[in-house]
Amino acid sequence: MAEPDERQKLSELEGLFSSVCQAIDTEKVEKKVKDLESKTSAEGLWDDPDSAQALFSSLSSSKALLEKIGTLKEKLSDISVLISLSQEEGDPSGLQEAGKEMEEARGEIEDLQMRSLLNGEWDEKDAVVTIRSGAGGNDAADWAQMLFRMYLHWCKKKGYETSVLSLSQGEEGGIKSVTFQVHAPYSYGILASEAGTHRLVRISPFDNQGRRHTSFAGVEVIPLVESSEEVKIDDSDIRVDTFQSSGPGGQGVNTTYSAVRITHIPTGIVINMQNQRSQIQNKALAMQILQSKLLALKKQEESAQRKEMAGDVKASWGDQIRSYVFHPYQMVKDLRSGEETSDIEGVMNGEIDRFLSSGMRWKKQHEE
Repeated sequence: MAEPDERQKLSELEGLFSSVCQAIDTEKVEKKVKDLESKTSAEGLWDDPDSAQALFSSLSSSKALLEKIGTLKEKLSDISVLISLSQEEGDPSGLQEAGKEMEEARGEIEDLQMRSLLNGEWDEKDAVVTIRSGAGGNDAADWAQMLFRMYLHWCKKKGYETSVLSLSQGEEGGIKSVTFQVHAPYSYGILASEAGTHRLVRISPFDNQGRRHTSFAGVEVIPLVESSEEVKIDDSDIRVDTFQSSGPGGQGVNTTYSAVRITHIPTGIVINMQNQRSQIQNKALAMQILQSKLLALKKQEESAQRKEMAGDVKASWGDQIRSYVFHPYQMVKDLRSGEETSDIEGVMNGEIDRFLSSGMRWKKQHEE
């Protein structure tokens, strides 16, 4: 019968919601909000603007999380009432409406479930994502652009703002590399597991003989961190070059040498920044990203040392993580978690939550 089915579905959904709330530990979040609120009235708070901004950002995201949990609790209660009334009145349309409401609630609860996995040191930070074309010539440049669009579609669906920080066009279309920032709390934690090599198999649109080609693109994801005492950058360790911007930025962006390239000589890390009109602004953001990269590199090296001491020398950074096959069949498969789908069109249109979720769980299981 349809009626008990709807009630059973709701019961299962309520169970999932309860387990997610326990994982998030709502009491702990409420305590965090109170602690942060008390700090907002501290004297001299804005003497350090970066720390103050980080405090208010953390407070805002924690309040939003509690509000989301409260809204979902009310929604599940309303659905329960709707089912009861529909059963009493024998109203099938009401039960159908309840079913639709439960599907929406399930999606929101699954988003919360992803959030429950985000308790790492930098998980709540903005993400800075770099996509670089790899082996495969024009196909690889086109593939890098396709991935870029995929992530932008995902961000748009989530309501996350993005900004392109640097962009290098391919010689015959596509892109050589692009770096963009996702302006959303916890975007780093959500996207961190996307780091690695993404492989595309398809009939190449650049091959006049219609042959199948394999191409690769590398994805790098780092958190945008504030100034850290753990990483010091000496002026003698960097080289700063300026040049005319060639990417997004609006009218006039190409008329001045506002773009900045910072090379960190000891590591060879290069940061290009061209999204701001001001050279000073570009340099400041480039230095922040450089520090973020150096801090991430430091943590990776420490982690590698611990693994080596423990006898684990396996490396996962930069390895192939996902395969996208357009021909002779259609499939997207994550090679770590085993998550897969044949809906390749949906994936390329930004429907990647299932892969983000499975990637986050895989990453959590393989953390030290």
